[in-house]
Amino acid sequence: MTSVEETANKAKDLARDSVKTVIAASMVGTAIEFYDFYAYGTAAANYFPHIFFSAKDNPTVALLMSLLTFAIAFIARPLGSLVFGHFGDRMGRKTTLVVSLMTMGIGTFLIGCLPTYDQVGVGAVAILCLLRFIQGIGLGGEWSGAALVATENAPEDKRALYGSFPELGAPIGFFLSNGTYFLLESFNDSDAMLAWGWRVPFLLSAVLVIVGLVVRVHMEETPIFRMAQEKKQVVKAPIVEVFRKSWVQVLQATFLVAVTYTLFYTLATWSLAWGTKEQGEGGGGLGFTNQEYLLMLMIAICVFAAFIVISCVNADKLGRKRVIITSSVLLVVFAAVFPFLLNGQIVGQRNFFANMVFLCVGFALMGTAFGPIGAFLPELFDANVRYSGSGIGYNLAAIVGAAFVPTIATWLSSHWGVHSVGIYLGVMAVCCLIAVLSCKETKDVDFTK
Repeated sequence: MTSVEETANKAKDLARDSVKTVIAASMVGTAIEFYDFYAYGTAAANYFPHIFFSAKDNPTVALLMSLLTFAIAFIARPLGSLVFGHFGDRMGRKTTLVVSLMTMGIGTFLIGCLPTYDQVGVGAVAILCLLRFIQGIGLGGEWSGAALVATENAPEDKRALYGSFPELGAPIGFFLSNGTYFLLESFNDSDAMLAWGWRVPFLLSAVLVIVGLVVRVHMEETPIFRMAQEKKQVVKAPIVEVFRKSWVQVLQATFLVAVTYTLFYTLATWSLAWGTKEQGEGGGGLGFTNQEYLLMLMIAICVFAAFIVISCVNADKLGRKRVIITSSVLLVVFAAVFPFLLNGQIVGQRNFFANMVFLCVGFALMGTAFGPIGAFLPELFDANVRYSGSGIGYNLAAIVGAAFVPTIATWLSSHWGVHSVGIYLGVMAVCCLIAVLSCKETKDVDFTK
């Protein structure tokens, strides 16, 4: 038996022996990522316009300024993917994931400790932006590393299913964040939430980070990275290799993922403001309370989780391309239809049925589009540049698809109505469709190369 075959057998043994650790280590980071980002998105939509910006003169402008700070972390993420991708492909997945999680967690926790604008003036906004940037740097290395921990430990015929582990962290983090705000708002009035309640979700993130660190410190390095080390395939400058040999795959990855970001923050952040605020405040005047809308989102997020698993099972059977092509086409249809469900003149105020249809169908399509990405993106790149390549593509998608979504959607809907948001989402779905049609099917690719 050759040394390569021996290494491969060891890899198979490790995958079987550490499935629970693989699930926990890959899932926890994405859960924290979406917890942090949605906690910030909820605070930026509901509390930060009053805490860090003046909402008295023009509430819509205050909301737009608040949502712009939301974009800062997304802009920082590609820089984080360059840094962490380099070390992830040079030193290994394990150490890099531990450091990225610590960076992300520190930034989130300190946001909960910030003074307000009334206390220190514009300095509070400056520190908020700095911490948001630090969050983004840490997050830049998170998803790609978690996806590799899952897929590089997976049996060949179950890579998409294993790739669902980090993807399932998204609804878990979303549910925890929403649940925290829901409980806080159940026992506190708006004055208490503005005074101290908004801080609690950021401070509680420390608990998730500690759990994540414990799991990741005890996990093993992935077998495929060990094989790359054994065969001396580790490159000195993985970033250079990515842009020299795989720049097309980076572009494909960017637009494959971008629409999932656009859809998620349309559903989760923009629609929260649209459903709960009056028209003069940047909302749609649908008449829902913040607590009611959070509860509807928590119900719909269960649909998101279910369709992640369903789509990944189908991606292992039918191929990644077929599943994502289907989701892209259906998203174009959804983009044309959903504005009618959120138009108060058509459905009236407090129409829970119409809003739940919007959220559940949207999150079903989100799960279908997002699930296979955990395997599809890593499969586009060779093992020795996989962390860098998939990370750069994923985090560029964060800028293209997510950074300014709440701001753009709020501006569009306040100027041209809710149908303009549907057009925006439809354009992103078409871009995803073009990207996936240009890709080769990766279901049976040799993942060790």
